[in-house]
Amino acid sequence: MNFIFISPHYPEHFREFTTRLKERGVTVLGIGDCPYSGRPGFMDGLSDYTYVNSLEDYESVYRATASYIARYGRIDYIESQNEYWLPLDARLRSDFNIKTGPNVEELVKMNHKSKMKEAFKSAGVPSARYILPTSLEEALAFADKVGYPVIIKPDKGVGATDTHKLTDRTEIESFWKNKLDISYIEEEFVPGHIETFDGITNSRSDVILALSQLQPVAPLEVVDSDGDVLSYCVNPPDDLREAGEKILKAFVVRNRFFHFEFFRLDESKKGLGKKGSIVALEVNMRAPGGFIPDEMNYALDSDVYTIWADSIIHDRSYMNCRFSHYVTHVGRKNSIDHKHSDEEVRDNLKDNIVMEAGIPALHAREIGDHVFLVRADSIEERDRIISYMLERN
Repeated sequence: MNFIFISPHYPEHFREFTTRLKERGVTVLGIGDCPYSGRPGFMDGLSDYTYVNSLEDYESVYRATASYIARYGRIDYIESQNEYWLPLDARLRSDFNIKTGPNVEELVKMNHKSKMKEAFKSAGVPSARYILPTSLEEALAFADKVGYPVIIKPDKGVGATDTHKLTDRTEIESFWKNKLDISYIEEEFVPGHIETFDGITNSRSDVILALSQLQPVAPLEVVDSDGDVLSYCVNPPDDLREAGEKILKAFVVRNRFFHFEFFRLDESKKGLGKKGSIVALEVNMRAPGGFIPDEMNYALDSDVYTIWADSIIHDRSYMNCRFSHYVTHVGRKNSIDHKHSDEEVRDNLKDNIVMEAGIPALHAREIGDHVFLVRADSIEERDRIISYMLERN
């Protein structure tokens, strides 16, 4: 099997994908814009590597792919697991007739938020009402129809980048004067918290493994308030799993990681559902970002990178896929006066801390200046740990 991995060097932990494939006899061919000379371990997961000056230069990437085909034969997979490069993956698949992932036409339905709505509807999962406004007048009229606040964000975008919660006409007018020259989607506000459906499928779009991240405070609210970041890794509740599996079938997600986001309503809302029900937010056809793969590993006592590799090669998993531990991401902010220092947390919770990391300022507002992953065997133990870590003076 020949597998082209785009940008295998970034982020650093992506080498876990390539090493698991190579260990299982796959020929892993990297294409990236980073010279590998002198980088320890760079080639551990790669059978060959082609450096290009820029991955934005499609002709260079195309030629690198064609060269691999000339030397190694037919390419079975092209993947990056990186949201930014998914369009590049799809274009290469289309041009080289590779069927093991979405082509350009199929990806449009997966990375445009307005197109996702069609799949949610066909799966029978409710989602927020929306419009693609082309004028200030349309944006204001929609807000008057559904009520304030409204959410405006790029129709094609990554995460919470350029996402705005607008509470009145003045804020919409201000946004419209300063917005980028791109297509935006405007949605009614959903009063709920985020729960994800993360996992891996086989060739029939059946779930091999699935876990969920519960975020009691929405990422947009965390960034706006600069508060501590909390995210629980849990076993997906039945209604979330049912909605997620329906959407997987609607998108025909084969042998892939997936990261779906839902709202669970904190209050009833007409047209969406009763308090506690599920509302679809968006889909991501790649591995979940940040430390979520690590949380999944510690929650399962397993290795999701190996499970993914086995799904590619054998269409099944040989490792444990059952939820075993409650794992929580606790991202503490330097701007908050915590009662217990990082050192005290480290000393007192040494049996529960499975990972910690300092975070660069670029990402700290979203995930915390200093992140601890903590593991517990019960919800009660988990809640005691979190209460201690987030206690303030």
